[in-house]
Amino acid sequence: MTTMTAAHTPHPADRPQPGLRERKKIKTREAIRSATYALVREQGYEATTIEQIAERAEVSPSTVFRYFPTKEDIVLTDEYDPVMAEELAARPAEEPWPTSIRYVMRRAIGVGIGESPEVTRLRTRLMAEVPAVRARMMESMVATGRLLGRAIAERTGLDADGLEVRVLTMSLIGGLMEVSRYWAEHEHEGDLADLVDRALDVLENGLPAGKS
Repeated sequence: MTTMTAAHTPHPADRPQPGLRERKKIKTREAIRSATYALVREQGYEATTIEQIAERAEVSPSTVFRYFPTKEDIVLTDEYDPVMAEELAARPAEEPWPTSIRYVMRRAIGVGIGESPEVTRLRTRLMAEVPAVRARMMESMVATGRLLGRAIAERTGLDADGLEVRVLTMSLIGGLMEVSRYWAEHEHEGDLADLVDRALDVLENGLPAGKS
């Protein structure tokens, strides 16, 4: 079995800083996202249009569509995917697999919570309440699964397109999605990372014993 260690994959913090052109793209993307979140808070998701978002972000509607194919994509954009893949590849080779998974999932959650708790709560609420957002999330899970599957395959030596890897990756991503929905449906009570641990307990050990 082949594995990868931290020495093989540089930590995200060690990456070269983006150039001017890339920084401009990041700034534009963040302006669009911030405008969308502000408008949604003010008037609701359904009432918010691409034209309004463009005006608030001081860009053209075509620019919005160039960065985000749909309005749902603006809401769903996050940094979970690269964090999960890179952090998983960087875990020590001798670390037990369940420990690595728990660390990676907690890191993914921490990215959103650490950057903007208010935005994280808004995004999870929209995913729970807006069917169009939820449907788009399901579509995007396929691409996320492939990205995470490649990282798992590199670490384990298994086939990235093999059934076992595909089942594991989609179980992890689906579990993360359900944790977010559960948190929103329960008024964002409790610690999100603790809910992730509960979900991983189910994936690792199965359902807890029911009432007799």
